[in-house]
This record gives sequence, structure tokens and C-alpha cells, in this order.
Amino acid sequence: MKKLAGLCLASWLAITTPNQAHARADVLALQEGYPQEYVVVKGDTLWDISGRFLTQPWRWPEIWGVNPQIDDPHWIYPGDVIYMTWVDGKPRLRIKGDNKLVPRARVTPLENPIPAIPLKDMDAFMQENVVLDDELLAETPYVLGGRNKRIIAGAGDRIYARGEMESDYKYQNIYRPLQAFHDPITDELLGYELSKIAEAYVVSTNDEDITTLELAKSQQEVRVMDRVLPAPETRIQSMFYPAPAPEETEGYILSVDGGVQKIGRFDAVAINKGRREGVKPGHVFIVYAAGEEMDDPVTGERVKLPDEEAGTLMVYKV
Repeated sequence: MKKLAGLCLASWLAITTPNQAHARADVLALQEGYPQEYVVVKGDTLWDISGRFLTQPWRWPEIWGVNPQIDDPHWIYPGDVIYMTWVDGKPRLRIKGDNKLVPRARVTPLENPIPAIPLKDMDAFMQENVVLDDELLAETPYVLGGRNKRIIAGAGDRIYARGEMESDYKYQNIYRPLQAFHDPITDELLGYELSKIAEAYVVSTNDEDITTLELAKSQQEVRVMDRVLPAPETRIQSMFYPAPAPEETEGYILSVDGGVQKIGRFDAVAINKGRREGVKPGHVFIVYAAGEEMDDPVTGERVKLPDEEAGTLMVYKV
């Protein structure tokens, strides 16, 4: 099967799951009364700044004139002054005083440049939650129990896991399966969501694939059948190049990080489309809330109201 759900960040949402997500590619449109200049402050993102000038802030690469072949093309820092200009009849954002034709010393501020979107909102999901398909879940080592046949354990306790452990990783995370993701249309099993509950390090491994681990930190008590996975060392992508999702790609929101029903700005959600459908990090979907049903007072028939646009999603992991 090997299909994993896509993980997305909500740009602006006020909806209840499940909702339908559509790809969209409209013409570039400016905000009415956009500022002539804007001073970057700490906590800003490229998405936020572009939203002051564009009605669709996810199209920030177009207004910045980004070349996708160049990594981190914009080094924008708090205190920089952003202004709007026009190049070949198209709007462009520039940094005041940024004239590349004038030789000058390159001074690098001590603070970090602003990111495309808030990394903290992605980091929580990428570090605390994982999604595995059924084959990978079946192959993942599982907790047998603790010392003295204890079935629950916490920080400072020693536990034992069975299964083929990746020997190159001394540090492991303990995860607990939360829910199965099923496609709401086909009922296909897409994968399982796991939540991190503890951190551990490997003490020893024997010939029967039994690994001894010491719990270094725990958010919850570790139980029998919790799963053991290597601690991720992936560098979180900080620069994204938003683009419309593949044409005719439609999906549904499966869940919201934290198990809540209402979705807000910069919440992480999972959708039922992934790499198999050509979805990549940076792809943007428009989210529509399903129209309500009501009775026609004249004919008495049950009618469905039109779907309403409710927000924007950008994929950051598949």
C-alpha cells in the first residue's frame, strides 16, 4: 500500500472536519489599501508580510520574484523596511536600501532571518507525531514491559522492547498508536497516527531481538505494546515555495493535531492525499466547508446549500 497522508498547515480556517480541499490557481490580486512601506518585526513570516500586500499570501514567491533553484533567496530580518514596486508591469516587494549594483560590505545580523511560515507550528507535529502505514507499524519494535514485570513505566525506569531495532540509533522515542486513517470515500486504510510519549536510550540488545532501554524523559506512562522508533534527526524545512496542488486533486481533512474539531490558523491537519497523488511540500489547497441541508418551504424537498470557502492549507510533509 505504502500511502501516507499529507500533513498541512492551515493559513486561515474556521471550520469543522471533515471538509473538502481543492487545488486553486487564481490571478495575483493586491490587497486594497496595501501599505507603501512595512517595517519587519520579530515574529513576522514571509506569509504574514505578503498577506499585507496580497489577497492570497501563499503566492509570496511571485511577489518576491523567487527563483526556486536558489535556497533561502531572501534574508529578511526584523528592522528591514519592505516596500512595493513594479517590474515589467508586475508587483514586486523589495527591501529598502537593497541595491545590488552598489558595492558594499555584507553585514549579517546576529538574529536569524524570518521564516516562510512559523516553524514552531510544524515542529510540534513532526517531532511529536508520526504516521505509519500498516506494514511499517507491524515491523516496528514494541514494548514488552518494564523491570519486575511492570506493565507501566516512567522517566528513570528500565523497559524492554522486542523487534529489530535500528542499531545505529542510540536514542529512541516511544510512541503510542492513536487512530487509523481511512479514506472517507473509499474506506482504504491510509495509515496510523502515533503520538510520542517518551524518550529513551538503548542500553543493550541480545540475540533474540530484545532491547533494553532506559527512559530519559516521559510525557505519559509507557505501557505494553507502545512502539519504539529512532529519534528523528531531520532538519525541518524552513523555506517553502507555495504552488497550486496538482489540477483536479481533491481531498478531505482526516484529523486535526490535538484531536479537536474546530480548526484555526496555523493548526496542523492531515489530509487523505499524499505522494501517490503527486502532492508535495508547498502545494496549496483551498478548503471548503460542506453546505448545510435544509427543507424547501415551497416544495418540501431536501436541498443542499452550496459549499463555502473556509480557508487555505499548505502541505509541509507527505
